[in-house]
Amino acid sequence: MSVTVIPFAEGEAQLNWHALCDAIERGHQLPKAEIADSFLYRDKDTLLSRSAWVDGLGLAVKSATIFPGNAAKSDPMVNGAVSLFSDDNGMLEAIVDFHLVTKWKTAGDSLYAAKRLARPDSRSILIVGAGTVGHALREAYGVAFPNATFFIWNRTLSGAVAFANFYENTAVAEDLEQAVRAADIVTSATMSADPLLHGAWFQPGQHIDLIGAYRPDMREADDAALQRSQVFVDSRDTTVGHIGELKTPLANGVITEVDILADFYQPEQFIRQSEEAITLFKNGGGAHLDLMVCRYILEQWRKKAP
Repeated sequence: MSVTVIPFAEGEAQLNWHALCDAIERGHQLPKAEIADSFLYRDKDTLLSRSAWVDGLGLAVKSATIFPGNAAKSDPMVNGAVSLFSDDNGMLEAIVDFHLVTKWKTAGDSLYAAKRLARPDSRSILIVGAGTVGHALREAYGVAFPNATFFIWNRTLSGAVAFANFYENTAVAEDLEQAVRAADIVTSATMSADPLLHGAWFQPGQHIDLIGAYRPDMREADDAALQRSQVFVDSRDTTVGHIGELKTPLANGVITEVDILADFYQPEQFIRQSEEAITLFKNGGGAHLDLMVCRYILEQWRKKAP
C-alpha cells in the first residue's frame, strides 16, 4: 500500500471548520481512545510524544518539539511529525504535515467546545496572544461566529497591531482587563507560566477558552477563574494530571474533580446550563484528537484525488 503524503497548503485547501467539528464529534462516538503521552524537558524546551488508537479509526503518532527560544532566532517554536496508521492492518497510510494537523486540531478542539458552550449570539470575541495559534483561532471562530467583532491583545503592542491589520473586523485591545470584561468569548493561547486571566474580571454568560498551558508548571487563568466557572475539558485523561491549569488547583484543593463537569466523551453533559453561566474550557489537545483530525484530513484528500 502506498503512503500518502499531505503537505500543508494543498491539504488545507480541502478543509472546512464546521466539517472538522463534525468529524471530532463522530470520533467521540467510537470506543474511547487508548492514549499514551510522554514528556521530556530541558529547561523551557519540551519534547512531547503522543500516540492514540481508536478502534474503527486507526492509530496516530505525533511527536512535537517546543523550543520557546526559537522565536528570538526567527525559527518556528513548534516542530514535529505526524504518522497515521491503518486500523485494519497497522500499515502506514499517511504522513500529514505536522503544522497542518496542529493548526486544525488546536483551533478545531476549541471551536467544537465553543459551539456547545458559548452563547450562539456571542458578538464580541477576544483573542489573547497574537501568535500562530491566535491566527488559527481568528480563522476558526470567524467561521462559526461570522457576525462577531474580534479584538486582539498581545504582550507586545506591535504584535497586536500587525495581527489586527491582517484581518477585517479586528481591533487592538490595549487593556487586557477591560477587554476581558467586555467580551462574550475569551480565547487565550499564550506561553505564559503565570495566570494572565483573573476570574474577578469574568462576566455572566461568558465563555472562556484556555489553550496555551501544556506543561505542569503553566497556567493562563487564576484560581478564581476556575472557582467562578463551570469547568469543561476535552479529555480528562490528558488534562487533569498533566497540565498546571487543572493539576495545580486540584492539588491545592481549590477545586475537585467533581467540579470538572464533562469532557467530549460526555456529550449530554457538555452543554451550557444557563444563559448566565460562565463556561470555561481547557483545551489540552491529546493524540486522539490528532488522530481524528488526521483521519478527516486524509478522507478529504482522497475525495479530491484525481
